[in-house]
Amino acid sequence: MHFDELYQNYWQRVFRLCMGYLNDEEAAKDLAQESFLIIWQQLPKFREESAIGTWIFRIVSNTCLRQINREKRIPLSAMPEQIKEEALESIEPKIKLLYQFISELPELERIIISLELEELKQAEIANITGLSEGNVRVKIHRIKEKLAQKFKSHGR
Repeated sequence: MHFDELYQNYWQRVFRLCMGYLNDEEAAKDLAQESFLIIWQQLPKFREESAIGTWIFRIVSNTCLRQINREKRIPLSAMPEQIKEEALESIEPKIKLLYQFISELPELERIIISLELEELKQAEIANITGLSEGNVRVKIHRIKEKLAQKFKSHGR
């Protein structure tokens, strides 16, 4: 598979995964671009031991975690001020709220639910996170319950 094709097929999913980590549209775009730079550099080393999507999401997850560790961001639950209002208006209010709630979760839970939202199979999520499939299934259920509770207490 050529890089251009990967970029076109995965850009939106990679961006949404980055949004799940950062809850900041501009930072998520930057991180998605950084991830694709790494993907481009590492593509010749891809040995097809896993699906290309799993490999890509592992790179993106690691890139996001490195970024979070680098910055040790201000409380992720606070919407960053550097987001421009017009950029926020392009994201529906419930989606914005979902990203905010996801950003309040612990790192591993953010990874798992972001990959779940990208409709990755639980086996792939287990492969990316290093957890068992059963553990992933339980964690997804608990994370969804947490998010539902946050929406309920927020009056949605």
